[in-house]
Amino acid sequence: MKLKLPIALITLLLGIGTIASGCSSTQPTSSSAESKTNTSTNETLDITVSIEPQKYFVEKIGGKNVSVNVMVPAGTEPHAYEPKPQQLRKISEAEAYIIIGSDTFEDAWMNRIKSANSSLLIVDSGKGIERIKMVAHHHHHEEEEEKATKESEEQGLDPHIWLAPSLVKKQAQNIYQGLVQLDPDRKEEYKQNLDSFLAEIDRTDREIRKNLAGVTNRKFIVFHPAWGYFSREYNLEQIPIEVEGTEPSAAELKELIEEAKEEKIQVIFVEPQFSTKSAQSIAQEINARVVPINPLAANWSENLLKVSETFAKELSELDSSKVKVLIVLSFPHI
Repeated sequence: MKLKLPIALITLLLGIGTIASGCSSTQPTSSSAESKTNTSTNETLDITVSIEPQKYFVEKIGGKNVSVNVMVPAGTEPHAYEPKPQQLRKISEAEAYIIIGSDTFEDAWMNRIKSANSSLLIVDSGKGIERIKMVAHHHHHEEEEEKATKESEEQGLDPHIWLAPSLVKKQAQNIYQGLVQLDPDRKEEYKQNLDSFLAEIDRTDREIRKNLAGVTNRKFIVFHPAWGYFSREYNLEQIPIEVEGTEPSAAELKELIEEAKEEKIQVIFVEPQFSTKSAQSIAQEINARVVPINPLAANWSENLLKVSETFAKELSELDSSKVKVLIVLSFPHI
């Protein structure tokens, strides 16, 4: 009996020890497995971008390997947008922020973004792209507007590079380089995706040129000159009314209506991100149509094709010797 009791006690104690050991090791084992998963080749890259078209570009190149967060929600004006606290918290966990770059609304966010994540990789998708100046309108008041034009030209460069396919090809290359820097093991996969996307851009470009081939009236008047790169790409000419892009005052609205009547304008294009109040007022006064177009649509390729079809239809229906088109784009300060 003296031998049995110690053996029983030892067996019981060993059993308890095994159970306790098993319980205490459960959490570390799970944590270790999770840690291994997070550092494996199956990990997705957490990427932040400013606007929806950039998300399209990153997903085309990154494929299933990227999770893309957009700072400016759909239907929101970029310049007036303030990042939410939850967005800054999300950025603190991101690997990279891919920017449009060069004198954009992003500049106002950068200090807060870098403070939220000091190790964040900033990828400039516009690197190597030569920017054009924002074009200023020449109003009827010569002396005042010459001064305003000079000030506008000094304000900065046109950021709307994503509206020209040839420039998007350069953006795609920069995005590819950024993803490879973050994830060199998948370089070949990203290169295949890049090549596929470049081919898509070329197809989109050919379709746009085909859509605009028969357009004889290649001038249009714009409220804010967001389509400068697009116009340069396809031999169009935008004639801006306002660079700042704010809602016009009563006096400015009256002048716009007079100019629209003088130019025999029949179409006003509007953006979904902004109020159409001024456009509707002008349209009512001059008996014009209001037609929406969107420079920030999520599906970049489909959207540019749609815009080119709209341009072709509206410009082709007008008498090129008598009529221009007014586009109220209102992309304030960017």
